[in-house]
Amino acid sequence: MEENINVENQAYELLKSKQYAKLRLLLAETNPADIAEFLKDLTNDELLLAFRILPKDQAADTFVEMESEDQETLIRSFSDSELKAVVNDLFVDDTVDILEEMPANVVKRILRFTDSDTRRSINEILKYPEDSAGSIMTTEYVRLKKNINVSQAISHIRSTGLDKETIYTCYVTDLNNKLIGMVSAKTLLLAHPDEIIEDIMETNVICFTTTDDQEEVAKAFDKYNFMAIPVVDDETRLVGIVTFDDAIDVLQDETTEDIEKMAAIIPSEKSYLKTGVWETWKQRIPWLLLLMISATFTGSIISSYESALASCVILTSFIPMLMDTGGNSGGQSSVTIIRSLSLGDIEMKDLFKIVFKECRVALLCGLTLAIVNFAKMMLLDRAAIVSDGQNALFVSFVVSLTLVVTVFIAKLVGSTLPIAAKKIGFDPAVMASPFITTIVDALSLLVYFNFAKLFLNL
Repeated sequence: MEENINVENQAYELLKSKQYAKLRLLLAETNPADIAEFLKDLTNDELLLAFRILPKDQAADTFVEMESEDQETLIRSFSDSELKAVVNDLFVDDTVDILEEMPANVVKRILRFTDSDTRRSINEILKYPEDSAGSIMTTEYVRLKKNINVSQAISHIRSTGLDKETIYTCYVTDLNNKLIGMVSAKTLLLAHPDEIIEDIMETNVICFTTTDDQEEVAKAFDKYNFMAIPVVDDETRLVGIVTFDDAIDVLQDETTEDIEKMAAIIPSEKSYLKTGVWETWKQRIPWLLLLMISATFTGSIISSYESALASCVILTSFIPMLMDTGGNSGGQSSVTIIRSLSLGDIEMKDLFKIVFKECRVALLCGLTLAIVNFAKMMLLDRAAIVSDGQNALFVSFVVSLTLVVTVFIAKLVGSTLPIAAKKIGFDPAVMASPFITTIVDALSLLVYFNFAKLFLNL
């Protein structure tokens, strides 16, 4: 990482001092992803200049790694010949990703420089639902016939592989383009040249349909350690493949989206620094308004027990601790369950096991907190309780007992709501800390005040 930062700093100094020949040599030995990091901090004029300095074989690879805003800036500044050179070197799935981020006038300009076959492939991918396997696949893969031999297959890869997304896994289809097997480059290299593909191919091929959820496809890479996964239509005809780099992007986007939802923020596709103040406000304010309005229930509960609080004012001082403990307890359970759901570790059928486990954990946590709290109140808060005219032993007992029940309720709510949300079709991440905290706050206050009335005779 330190080395990458040094390269970026060195490149910036060379650009500033107009040592373009040295800058070109430096960038020629730099990974496209690191070049994109260097370019994102430049002004528009510096960006265009630095990109034009790039060696031709690195330009397209770097362009793919860049932020969409920087890509748009370059496209608007490119001459027709420059744009055509970049577009012609892009893989179809990368072109689709770029088009989805661009305004209509920029899209039209890009499409002008794609050939008819590429345009047809782009339109094919764009018609699939967002977040589906079809929307992230590429149509550039190696297809082999089952009746050719290994030598012919290798010759075919040599003649067509340059324009393919990957050549490490080749797919075998019949005359109707139905997927019937796959063979790896390793298998081809180690096999005898005269062996027939049908005899060495693997027939148990794991594939997905074009409408399958892209997150499920991405998870399959982790499960099976694949470099690519084939995508078929409803009639098992091979239409494309999803490669591991696209799967990583999907997992990263899904994780970011879940984190934002768990923090009560409407997900954004832009990075933090690229998101304006107005857009950030729009992402955050809906949930804040909802949570603020829902918190009025908490205020109503406190108001309804105003007379009890008036006769035992010291109870008020323990409300923040009880509410925070409940929110934290529920948040622990909800985050754990949401993460397990996203990884596929648990399902709806595991609800009883989850509840049983969380109840035991809640009991242990609640009792531990209650014992420590009881000792703390008797040692540190005793004088304040007595000065309020209350029995320190009874008040400490009420607060500690409320802790046990609050933690129990919080962990039960935190573990069941995400599963219930998934069952009815909602994203479990929505049922995270802010939402659960609001519910637990109200319940913990009801428990607290009722215990106080029962044991303190308020």
